Amino acid sequence: MCCSGFLKIMMFIFNGGIFLAGAAILGVGVWVKVDSGSLLGLVEDLDGAPSGLSQLANVAYLLIAVGGVLLLIGFLGCCGAVKESRCMLLTFFSIVLILFLVEVAGAVVLLVFDGLAEDLLGHLEGEVKKSIRKQYGSTESFTALWNATMEEFTCCGYKNYTDFEGSPFFNDHGMDVYPQTCCNQTITSGVCNTFEAEHSNIDGCLQRLLQLIEENAVIIAAVILGIAALEIAAMVVSMVLYKQIGNKA
Repeated sequence: MCCSGFLKIMMFIFNGGIFLAGAAILGVGVWVKVDSGSLLGLVEDLDGAPSGLSQLANVAYLLIAVGGVLLLIGFLGCCGAVKESRCMLLTFFSIVLILFLVEVAGAVVLLVFDGLAEDLLGHLEGEVKKSIRKQYGSTESFTALWNATMEEFTCCGYKNYTDFEGSPFFNDHGMDVYPQTCCNQTITSGVCNTFEAEHSNIDGCLQRLLQLIEENAVIIAAVILGIAALEIAAMVVSMVLYKQIGNKA
């Protein structure tokens, strides 16, 4: 009886950890979708964009799905332990085992994801520059999307401020004016000209996006490996509790 109570407490601890980790991954997935959606939207519809680029946009949906499943599993494990339901415990064990295998594979993919993202986005530099020099300042929706993205990420152009040279905006402003986000506002007074942009040295949005992907990939991979350890312990406890309930019956 004492052992059964201890196992129930352990199930609560393990599944509480899985539940909280699921909530964290779900939150990160939503944040990545909201923060990176605008920048990915600038490049994923370009002519000549590699097919693998769509995988970057789908990562947020994958994180949201995994987070939702972990929330469900945490709740299912707690209920199975409280109600002493062998059916729920066996279902919990089966789902966690499948998810454990998927997470291990996913963690490995995320650890090598940085190189993939850099290769895919780096190959788009020429196409992005062409679109900027053709549409920025003449196409309202395109210009507004770039302005919003640069303000959000505190970046300038795809690689740097020179991406805007030859654009309608650049030509219409005397060929010596760049978007305000290309200059450090604390040291720039007035318009953002070539001198100010060069000395401000604002990072391009490509670098900002790669930093976002790298930081999140490392965090998510660490969380997934931590969840995997919790899941192994939870599977062991659930099977011991499953056997005890069977002996009592």
